[in-house]
Amino acid sequence: MDVPVTEARAQFADLVNRVAYTGEPVKLTRRGRVMAALVSPEDLELLEMVRSQRLDLQVGGTVPPGQPSRPAERPGPSGPSRPMRIAAEYRPPGFNR
Repeated sequence: MDVPVTEARAQFADLVNRVAYTGEPVKLTRRGRVMAALVSPEDLELLEMVRSQRLDLQVGGTVPPGQPSRPAERPGPSGPSRPMRIAAEYRPPGFNR
């Protein structure tokens, strides 16, 4: 879904909820060019893994020795990390109960 930045300002909470509940990224555009995107926490974590080269996208998808195979397996100060969730309900524009 592509949304102009000016429109995204007015609908920010709705767009965040949409991404959180559907997992569908929202591309923020200016003059038709993608400037940024809203993505799910899972997609962000995957992107961060790729950028830090902990995830090999070659055939087999190997991870360097000593690295966890999945981000959720990395222990944190209070145990394994868990994806964040938003406690809200997505309501498309014009939705009325």
